[in-house]
Amino acid sequence: MSQGPRSGLAAVSSALLAMSRHLEVRDVLKTIVASARELLDAQYAALGVPDDHGGFAQFVVDGVSDAQWKAIGPLPRQHGILAAMLHEARPERLADVRKDPRFEGWPSAHPEMSDFLGLPIRDGDEVIGALFLANKLRPAGGHPPHPPSPEPEGRCGFTEEDEELLSILAQHAAIALTNARLYERSRELTIAEERSRLAHELHDAVSQKLFSLRLTAQAAAALIDRDPSRAKGELHQVAALAAEAADELRAAVVELRPAALDEDGLIATLRTQTQVLDRAHTARVTFDGSGVRPLPAAQEEALLRVAQEALHNALRHSGAEHVDVTVDRRGSGAVLRVTDDGSGFDPRSVRRAGRHLGLVSMRDRASGVGGTLTVESAPGKGTTIEMEVPGG
Repeated sequence: MSQGPRSGLAAVSSALLAMSRHLEVRDVLKTIVASARELLDAQYAALGVPDDHGGFAQFVVDGVSDAQWKAIGPLPRQHGILAAMLHEARPERLADVRKDPRFEGWPSAHPEMSDFLGLPIRDGDEVIGALFLANKLRPAGGHPPHPPSPEPEGRCGFTEEDEELLSILAQHAAIALTNARLYERSRELTIAEERSRLAHELHDAVSQKLFSLRLTAQAAAALIDRDPSRAKGELHQVAALAAEAADELRAAVVELRPAALDEDGLIATLRTQTQVLDRAHTARVTFDGSGVRPLPAAQEEALLRVAQEALHNALRHSGAEHVDVTVDRRGSGAVLRVTDDGSGFDPRSVRRAGRHLGLVSMRDRASGVGGTLTVESAPGKGTTIEMEVPGG
């Protein structure tokens, strides 16, 4: 790899390209982590996205082999330095993470780490993840990489300039995560009205965040002083790539296609989907829907999408052993219930972007067809999502 400003700019460009070429959340996370490690010359890099239960919904590392990662064991909990970054929302730059009073140790197979740099990833006022690096591989002079060596007592290998640069990359990470989550949601929204609404949301979110991204990319030029002219030229290209990312996200919305419930109806569709999920997951998934008359197309579409969203949350995030789906007749309409025996959460304090967006989306679907949606949950008590819709 060439040395100098181009190597750093290539890493920044790689993070931005993740938005337009890797719209799956996990692919975006991997690209961000690899870019951070390359950009700041670290031996290890990781990015954690917290769940609602004191752990991590996703945790991606770079610099650790698959065999090492398997030997380390389960994903970490939110404790020690990780918890500080998530809950106190401030940067952490440490000369030796092992000597920090908050350090609580790590598994025996975990690699040794000393100097440490970590920052929260923020979307507005919300902390949606943590990006951190360990073991600086080369000094600020830009010499070829060498194995980590002890810094003078009390001195961190990562500099204030490194912290500033990682802060810019953390802003890119927030943009990429938000866009990838919106894209994943967009694939589930299929009727024409939903497609138009999501296009508006994507346009607003992408326009605002990409404007901020252009500003931070310009700020990156101030950190690279070896060849200012070439660096600025490269950053103009970064801005162009960001514009292309916005175009591709808008194109993704256009590609959405409506689902067809008219062939099988709501009950048969739900029964088939729950049977497939029951076979695909370790959790037991059951369905009961008898005596329900056909409903208007809009109501059936809304019920199906809410059921799918609630099933996704239960099977991917709650750790449930049993998930029960029922549809019952109520007057001329119907009521859907999705109940799980998972870890539950406090609906009043849900803050994680993905989960919060899901609850808002479900409520929007219910109100859009004249229905209501209620959420009953508590930590350790499981969750019940109930949606009632009127008939035609």
